[in-house]
Amino acid sequence: MHGELAASWPLKGVTIVATDKKLLLIDGNSVAFRAFFAMHDALDSMTNHDGLHTNALYAFRNMLKNILEKVDPTNVLVAFDAGKTTFRTKKFAEYKGTRARMPGELAEQLPYMHKMLDAMGIKWYELKDYEADDIIGTMAKEGAAAGMAVTVLTGDRDLTQLASDRVTVQVTVKGGGQLEAYTPASFQADLGITPKQFIDMKALMGDNSDNYPGVNKVGKVTARKLVQQYGSVEGIYEHIDAMKPSKMKENLLNDKEQAFLSKDLATIRTDAPITVGLKDTDYSGPDTAALRAVYEELDFNSFLKDLAPDEADAVVQKDLPVTPLTSAVLTKALAGKAPKAVMIEMLGDNYHTEPVIAVGVGTPDQWYVATSDEILRDKLFQSWLANDAQVKYVFDAKRNYVAAHRFGATINGIDFDMLLVSYLLNTVDNSNDLGAVAAQHGYHGVEPDATVYGTGKKRQIPEGHDVFVQHIAHKMAAVYNLKDQLIKDLQDHAQLDLYTDLERPLAIVLANMEIAGIKCDPDTLRKIGASLKDRLRDLENQIYTEAGHEFNINSTKQLGTVLFDEMKLPPVKKTKTGYSTSVDVLEKLQDQSPIIQEILNYRQLAKIQSTYVDGLLTTIHPDGKIHTRYIQTLTQTGRLSSQDPNLQNIPMHQDEGKQIRKAFVPSHDGWELFDADYSQVELRVLAHVSGDKNMQEAFKENRDIHANTAMKIFHLSDPSQVTDNMRRQAKATNFGIVYGISDYGLSQNIGISRTQAKEFIDAYFEQYPQVKTWTEQIVKTAREQGYVETIMHRRRYLPDINAKNRNLRQFAERTAMNTPIQGSAADIIKVAMINMAQALQQQKLQATMLLQVHDELIFEAPKEEIPILAKLVPSIMDSAVKLAVPLKVDSSSGATWYDVK
Repeated sequence: MHGELAASWPLKGVTIVATDKKLLLIDGNSVAFRAFFAMHDALDSMTNHDGLHTNALYAFRNMLKNILEKVDPTNVLVAFDAGKTTFRTKKFAEYKGTRARMPGELAEQLPYMHKMLDAMGIKWYELKDYEADDIIGTMAKEGAAAGMAVTVLTGDRDLTQLASDRVTVQVTVKGGGQLEAYTPASFQADLGITPKQFIDMKALMGDNSDNYPGVNKVGKVTARKLVQQYGSVEGIYEHIDAMKPSKMKENLLNDKEQAFLSKDLATIRTDAPITVGLKDTDYSGPDTAALRAVYEELDFNSFLKDLAPDEADAVVQKDLPVTPLTSAVLTKALAGKAPKAVMIEMLGDNYHTEPVIAVGVGTPDQWYVATSDEILRDKLFQSWLANDAQVKYVFDAKRNYVAAHRFGATINGIDFDMLLVSYLLNTVDNSNDLGAVAAQHGYHGVEPDATVYGTGKKRQIPEGHDVFVQHIAHKMAAVYNLKDQLIKDLQDHAQLDLYTDLERPLAIVLANMEIAGIKCDPDTLRKIGASLKDRLRDLENQIYTEAGHEFNINSTKQLGTVLFDEMKLPPVKKTKTGYSTSVDVLEKLQDQSPIIQEILNYRQLAKIQSTYVDGLLTTIHPDGKIHTRYIQTLTQTGRLSSQDPNLQNIPMHQDEGKQIRKAFVPSHDGWELFDADYSQVELRVLAHVSGDKNMQEAFKENRDIHANTAMKIFHLSDPSQVTDNMRRQAKATNFGIVYGISDYGLSQNIGISRTQAKEFIDAYFEQYPQVKTWTEQIVKTAREQGYVETIMHRRRYLPDINAKNRNLRQFAERTAMNTPIQGSAADIIKVAMINMAQALQQQKLQATMLLQVHDELIFEAPKEEIPILAKLVPSIMDSAVKLAVPLKVDSSSGATWYDVK
C-alpha cells in the first residue's frame, strides 16, 4: 500500500533554481461550490435572459479576479473533478458516498465556467479516475521543482497538505470573500505539526465529508497529540506495543487497517498521469472579444465595463463615397435619390437622453451624413421621414423612432429593421452592435462601435472627421445590403409573419409607450423613504436592545459575534474565522430569538430604500415622468425586458416594496390608472400545447388550478382540505414545472426536503400525464431539429441539446421544455398590445398604454373612460390568441399603481 503513495514532497536531493515565474493552481470544483453558496441568496434572482442560473459564475469570476490581482501569475491552471468514480472509490466504495448530489442549479453553470475560463485565457483540465486535488498536487510539485512560486486557491482545507517553502495554499473563507494562507510556518504555529503530518492527523480522525473512517473515538485533539508525539501513522504503530493499555490503544489496534486506508485516501497524489505541462499553463490575459461575448451571454453587464475595446481590425468591404452636407442640401438631394437607409446615431444606449451625434440617409449610389442634429429639425426632412409611402430601412426601429420624436419628427414607413430580423433568425446572437450583427450574417464591412468610439468614460466621437463619417456610412450600407438576404432567411424559417405582423408593429407600440412615460411623484417617494428610514432606525434600536449594545448590523463579523458568541444562538454555518449570517442561515434561526426577524426585516427595508427609493429618484425626467426602455431583442424566449430603470422588478409580494407603486400616478388631473393582468397564462399555454385533458378541464371549469394540484400532491379528497400553505407549495410546483425546475430547486423554493420535492414533482405528472408526455416529446423534437418554437413560430436554437456534456445537455432539455411555454405567453401579450394600440386609436380614446410588466398592462385614462376600458381591454386581451382553454384577464383601476394591484 505504501508503494502507492505519492513520492516524498518536497523533493529531497534536488536543487531548485528560483525563477520569477509564479504558478497559480485553482481547485475548480471546491471554489465553484464556495461561489455557489456564497451567493445562494441570489440564486433565484441571478439568471440570464435564457433562464440560466448565474450566481456561481458571478462569484467565481470575482474570486478569480481577486486572486489574479493578488498573485499576478505567469502561469494558471484550474483543475476540475472528472467524475465521481476515481481510484479512491475503487479502493473504498463508500468514499465521498454521503455527499449529496450537486445541485442542478450549480451543475448547469459548470460548462459556462469552462467557457469563461477559455475566454479569460486560463487553462482548465480534468483527468479521468483522479480528483482535481491530484492534478493540483502533481502540478504544484512540477512548478516548485522548476523554481516557481506556487499558489493554490481552494475552498477545501485538504489541499493544505501541499504547503511547502515554495507552495502557499490560500483557502477561501467567509463565502469566498477572504482568504486564509497556509504555509509550513502557519501549520507549526496553529497545530504544532507539518503540512505532511496533516495527512496523518486526518487519517486518524477520519473525515465525515469525504466519508473515510479513521480510528474509532479518535478526534481532532487526540489525533494531533498522537502525530506530535509519534510523527506519523507509521510511527504510531511502530511504538504501539510500548503504549500503556487503554481504550484508545485498543481502538488503534482494532482499526489499524482503517487508519492506513484512510491515510492512503487522504494523501493527494503528486504523480498523477496528467497530460498537461507548465508550458500549457502560460497566462497572458484574456481574449477580450471572446470574454465580451461570454459576459453578454451571461448578462454580466457590469463586467463589460472592465474590458478594453475589441482591437480586432475590421475588414472593410468597399470604399463608400461619403459627403457631409448641410441640412438644406441634404433635403434637396433626398428628392432625387429617394434614399432608403436611415440612421440616427448616438454614443450611448439610453436614446431618451443621449445627444444625437449624426444623422445619415442613403442608397448604394450615395451616402449622406450630417454630423449634427440640426437636420432633424428641418421641416422638409421631417416631411420625408413622416411619409409612409417612402420605404425606410433601419437598425433598431424603436431607437430611431424615439430619437426622432425628441426633435418633433416621426418616422413612418419602416419596412426593414435589421436588429429585429437578425434577432428572430437566431435569438442566441442578440448583440445590439450593428457591426457584430452584420458579421453574424457574413458581412464584414463595419467596425464595432467600441473600436471607433471607445468604451466607458473614454467613449467619444473620433478625432478624424472622415473616420467618423465613414463609420456611419458603412453602418447604413450594411443595413441596405443585408436586407434582401435576411428577409429571405425569415421566409425560409416561416417567420416572416412573426416579423411583419408582430415584432415590427410592436416596436412602434413600445416606442410610443416609452415616449409617453409614466408620471412618478418624487414627493411620494421621499415620504416613503423617510418612513423607511424611521422604520430602519426603530429596527436598529430593537436589534441593539436585543443584543444589549450597539454594533454594525451590516458587518458579518460583528453580527456573527453578537448572535453566536454573545447570545449563544446555535451556529448553522461556521468557518475558521467567523460565522455565516446569510439569509438562509438566519431563516433557520427564526424561532430562536426575536432579533433574527428584526435583522431580516432590516435588510429587506434597506434594500428597498437604496434600490427603489433612492434609485428611482435619479431616473425621473424633467417632465416628471420615468421613461423606461423596453429591450425587444434580449431574451431568447421573446419576453420584453425593462431598463433605465427596470420597472418590472418592483416588489409585488411584500407590502413595503408594493408601497413604491404609490408614487406612480396619472399624468393629468381627473385621470386614473387602469391595470389588466393575464391570469396564469403560462399554465394555460401548457394546457394548450400539451393537450392534457385534466388540466384543460380544470381551466374550462374555472377551478383553482393550484388547489387542484395541491389535492394531488398532498393526497386530499376535497378542495376544502387545502390550506393556504399547501396551495402556496402547489403553486410553486405548477410554475416550477414550467421552468423545468429540479427537485433541489423546488426544495429550496418552498422549504422542504429534496425527497419530498421529488414526490411533489412525481405526483404532479400523475395528475397531468399528458404534460409529462409533452415534455418528453418536445425534447425529442429539439434533438431531431435542433430548435423549438412557440405557437407563433418564434424559434430558439439549442446547440447543446445533443451535447456529450451531461450538464450542458440537461440545461438544453429544460430550455426546450420552457421556451414554447414562456415564449408563447410572450407572443400572446405582444399580440394584445398591438391590438390594444389599434383599438385605442380607432375608438379615439384619450387612454394611453404606459407599461408592460410581464403578463400585465397598465394604462392611464380620464375617469369617464375607465368603464370603457373595463370592457374593452379584457375583451381584446382574451381574444388575442385562440387556445384550447379560455384566456382570463383580471382588471382594476385606481388613483395610483398601488391601488390597482
